[in-house]
Amino acid sequence: MSATRRSFLGAVAGALIVPLVARAQTAAPVRRIGWLGGPTREAAQAFVQPFLQGLRELGWIEGQNLIIEWRFGGGQAERLPALAAELVRLRVELIVVPSTPTALAARGATATIPLITVGGNDPVVLGFAASLARPGGQFTGLTANSGPEIAGKQLALLKEAVPKATRMAVLWNPTTQGNALALKEAETAARGLGTELQILEARSLGDYDAAFAAMAAKRAGALHVMGDVMFVTHRARLVALAAKARLPAMYSQREFVDDGGLMSYGPKFSENFRRAASYVDRILKGAKPGDLPIERPTAFQLIVNLRTAKALGLGIPQTLLARVDQVIE
Repeated sequence: MSATRRSFLGAVAGALIVPLVARAQTAAPVRRIGWLGGPTREAAQAFVQPFLQGLRELGWIEGQNLIIEWRFGGGQAERLPALAAELVRLRVELIVVPSTPTALAARGATATIPLITVGGNDPVVLGFAASLARPGGQFTGLTANSGPEIAGKQLALLKEAVPKATRMAVLWNPTTQGNALALKEAETAARGLGTELQILEARSLGDYDAAFAAMAAKRAGALHVMGDVMFVTHRARLVALAAKARLPAMYSQREFVDDGGLMSYGPKFSENFRRAASYVDRILKGAKPGDLPIERPTAFQLIVNLRTAKALGLGIPQTLLARVDQVIE
């Protein structure tokens, strides 16, 4: 090969290699974040999908420029600390903590990695943040807590749906911080409604059968299931037990109603999870979590399952149906 031809081929090869090297040097690094969930992955799909959608809208694609380390406790709170420690060892840049138990576990594992809450109780009351406007430290995101008074609102709506119920059962998990305040609100509302409450504890799935047996023994006329990640995880079992006992029930999230529960009232959690992506985006771009205000829910929804009402022989008053955001028929 002549010297001229070798020179020409060398120049062509160089021209091809330089742009490739330049692109490799300027390509954005793949970022790594963590998700610490309390329920199973299957139970969390209603929240995972809007979160991923929100990320895509902001240019973050899982498997391309973003790695998400998914960890789920399967409804077993005792597993969360070890899973949180595992995420810390993986050196994730932030951890999404969708509930109070997962936030507590993550905070116990790290004092420096940013934590983004999505659906936990009041972060100021829990000591996670100095204030909602300026959290300080490692904690930010969206709280699902609109104040403990929502429990009173839920009870009032249930009474409106089942006006003849003079005794209502309330199922709650005393191990979750913040639930005691909501229970007090429910008790206050019950006095105003002239309704007797039967307070029943459930700390795990194993407590469900005994709780429903106690409801049957006291002839409760309706059931209020307070908000808790453990109840969300095992919602299919709760809905099935309520149906078997022929108990009209109020839940905190629409997922229960989708699974056959009678009614729910609470924040639009799917929207919270979609909006949580903006916190991920800002932190990955350099924002400090303590400088990002924590948002409270502003949109609430009342969902009623008329198929379930019919199966229970319950006629939902038209005055209530007129205020329902969605009816499942």
